Amino acid sequence: MTDQPVPPAPSPAPVSIPKVEELFHRVEHPRIAQRRNEKPVKVKDESVGINGHFALIITAVVGTMWCAYVFTLISLVSLPDALKSGSLITIISWIAQTFIQLVLLPIIIVGQNIQGKASDKRSEQTYNDAEAILSECLQLQAHLQAQDTVLDDVVAHVKQHHQELQRLAARVGPARA
Repeated sequence: MTDQPVPPAPSPAPVSIPKVEELFHRVEHPRIAQRRNEKPVKVKDESVGINGHFALIITAVVGTMWCAYVFTLISLVSLPDALKSGSLITIISWIAQTFIQLVLLPIIIVGQNIQGKASDKRSEQTYNDAEAILSECLQLQAHLQAQDTVLDDVVAHVKQHHQELQRLAARVGPARA
């Protein structure tokens, strides 16, 4: 047996590894740009024109417990006459048509105003939560883009070392045992 150099094995074709930017293209959702200019909708934002403002003023005045107290006093003015009549239908009519309707109206409005304020507060909290989540997602996206850059650099570095090893193997020849 004579020592003859063994021809080097054919080197494989270089593997094309795409950059991350070639694989993924971020498209911003249109709602994100629209949302930058918006604030959460509040109950007071929904009044339209002079009639809407007038209705809000009346609702604000009638929807107080002080108005409920005044309406109670007004309804009590007719109570003695209803009792004097002795008629059950007149007394029930006074309770249903005068007292309940007159007094419960402002009390219901007070409750609705409280619910509206609570709804506005929840809306504001939800809006702020969504803003925070959006901010966190944008930071995550920036973090991932930074990682993509590092990964692309690592892949390029590994490719370079692989090519250098192939050139070295071609020059030196196969390893012997």
